[in-house]
Amino acid sequence: MKKLIAAVLATTALTSPVMADEIKEFRIGILGGENAQDRLNSNECLREKTESLLGVETKLFAPADYNGVIQGLLGGTIDAAWLGASGYAKTFLSDPEAVEPILVKVNLDGGYGYYSVGFARKDSGIKSLDDMKGKVFGFGDPNSTSGFLIPSIEIPQATGATMTSGDYFGEVKFTGGHEQTIVAVNNGDVDAGVTWADGLGEWEDGFSSGALRKAVDAGLVDMNDLVQIWQSKPIPEGPFVVRKDLPENVKVKFTGLLASLKSMDEDCAYGVLQGDAKGFMPITHDAYEVIIEARKLKSN
Repeated sequence: MKKLIAAVLATTALTSPVMADEIKEFRIGILGGENAQDRLNSNECLREKTESLLGVETKLFAPADYNGVIQGLLGGTIDAAWLGASGYAKTFLSDPEAVEPILVKVNLDGGYGYYSVGFARKDSGIKSLDDMKGKVFGFGDPNSTSGFLIPSIEIPQATGATMTSGDYFGEVKFTGGHEQTIVAVNNGDVDAGVTWADGLGEWEDGFSSGALRKAVDAGLVDMNDLVQIWQSKPIPEGPFVVRKDLPENVKVKFTGLLASLKSMDEDCAYGVLQGDAKGFMPITHDAYEVIIEARKLKSN
């Protein structure tokens, strides 16, 4: 891994901007998970560094849902984004030539897996999926791996019933995103829901990274008010992707910037990586074949 990143950095020439006539601007899409303003704030440092490196105006886009980023990549109005594994699968299945994975977030333990975590309010008395029969369950976004795809496959295996409203759960609803699910559970609007976490660190902190950690940082929840009721098998972290038809030197420079972000600016990396993490490491399409197959099965 170190050799790969060193090779990228060696060819990146971080000091020489791209000629502006090769690309006129660079546009980074940011998936949902927290509210748009917080997403923009967390990634503003990356925007500034990218603009300085590439020598062209760099813009951030925080669409209302995951599909906004996916369609932007497919349509060429977004140049790079950190996708979830399911979002990457959808993009690839829509157009295999649209984007290429470049890097993946590495957790503090050196792995690049994470989990879909089911949770409820502690004072609800709900301690497991067994206690959720007839109650309201919240998903995040239809294109979220941990907020929909994986739990919609694994939870029925545990309950022996479908996720259709009225089958096991009284009602199953989409909240719109990870932050919305966390707030909905915390406020009692839904009885339980799912979000993502690296599974490392302490529950009280919202783990080391993930949507719960960001919600704790933002003062939205006190984890002592919540309880974990379910956890998925490990999920491969989604890739940071770039559009395939970008100039090669632009792709190499941006990859090098992300690869060195943690060592260059730890505070910036914390915001971009959504918590404590080692940084980014190279990843290829092969890592996501399992998720692509799962996505195919859900669409049949």
